[in-house]
Amino acid sequence: MSPYDPSAFPPFAVTVDLVVLTVRRHALCALAIRRGEPPFQGRWALPGGFVRDDEDLAAAAARELVEETGLCAHDPQAPPPVPGNGAHLEQLATYGDPKRDPRMRVVSVAHLALAPDLPAPRAGGDANSARWAPVETFLGQESEQVGPLAFDHAQILADGVERARSKIEYSSLATAFCPPEFTVGELRRVYEAVWGVALDPRNFHRKVTGTPGFLVPTGGTTTRQGGRPAQLFRAGGATLLNPPMLRPEV
Repeated sequence: MSPYDPSAFPPFAVTVDLVVLTVRRHALCALAIRRGEPPFQGRWALPGGFVRDDEDLAAAAARELVEETGLCAHDPQAPPPVPGNGAHLEQLATYGDPKRDPRMRVVSVAHLALAPDLPAPRAGGDANSARWAPVETFLGQESEQVGPLAFDHAQILADGVERARSKIEYSSLATAFCPPEFTVGELRRVYEAVWGVALDPRNFHRKVTGTPGFLVPTGGTTTRQGGRPAQLFRAGGATLLNPPMLRPEV
């Protein structure tokens, strides 16, 4: 076996970028920070940072999530997180265009984080402000008003949004946007916000309550949305939905 020479390979850094999504005021929103230093100073970007020498990728993403949102990543194999303090976190994709960062060769391993209605964010690190905004603010025609996201973060955000939209079709991931106990109406509004469509309430109720393992009645009711008491549910044990919740064509 020939000797291995590390100097024969160019050095590069690894970062983690976070697509943090929540539903606020019935809209799918993403967390963005305004960069406080070069490169792309003053531009909006996804939260994230460099992976430390002693970290693996999952640990780095979980650390950044805590620093940016105060949320702890929820391990599906562990007990449920403290209500209001846990988030679904999964690896999204890897981005390695040699020119994606003007400082040096940087490979980013993006992660997708989902959580119920989150409070106003706090800026930290190299960010001088942070905000929640509907994803269309950064990806649609409205993006012209705020300018393009830094680096290749528009592509990363678009990929994260599409992952969320497609995954709630065949998995129970939509419940990650809900509090521990929720109504069918609240779950329907999650689907409407993520997909950007209006759904028929009766058909939706029939589908979700008839899908094995999707929802479990808690035995309680709530009037927090006004009107007649609505039955409360929690997420069931199913991770894959059969039949799936197919996204309407628009």
